[in-house]
Parts: sequence; structure tokens; C-alpha cells
Amino acid sequence: PLGGKALFGGQRFGEMEVWALEGYGAAYTLQEMLTVKSDDFTGRNKMYEHIIKGEFPNEPGVPESFKVLVKELQALALDVDLIKTAVPAVEGETPAEEKKGKTKKKVSKEK
Repeated sequence: PLGGKALFGGQRFGEMEVWALEGYGAAYTLQEMLTVKSDDFTGRNKMYEHIIKGEFPNEPGVPESFKVLVKELQALALDVDLIKTAVPAVEGETPAEEKKGKTKKKVSKEK
């Protein structure tokens, strides 16, 4: 990520920290640290807007570091095609599915 607040730099996150969060099973925290808090510029701006408006944020986008990797591979005459597939959540549902109403929540009325 870019360094410094003046350059809108992201939060630095090392390899060992990534392993630690993987070990604890904190997938959503890890996703946030590696995208929005790192170098996903458009995602960070959208996240800020959603927080200010009190809305639930969208899924994070593609980090700039990945875009640079794709460009470097293309410079080596290697074509990269991104395939976007839905990955089911490990436990329960994702917050994006709750917002879109794809799943139904059970509501019990107890007296």
C-alpha cells in the first residue's frame, strides 16, 4: 500500500499477521485488511460513503497490487482471465446476502 496519510496510504499488514488471522478463521477481517484497508482505492471511497450514510457496505473490489500483478503477467505475454464464482459462506450467511434478502431468517415469537 501507499505510505502516509497525505497519499491516502493503506494500513500495512504483514505476512505473519495474515497467517495469524487465517489461523483464527477471521476470513472477513482478513478480506477487509487485504483490500479496503490496503490498496483498493475505489472500494475504500465507497466504504467511507456507506459508513457516512449508515448503509451496509458492498463487497470489496480488486486491490491495486493484484492489478499490477496482472499487468506484469501480460507484459510477459501471459493472459489472465478472472473468473468470478460465488463461494458459499462457511458459517451462516454473508452480510451481503442478508441485505439483498436472498435468505430468510427464522423469527420465533416467544411469550
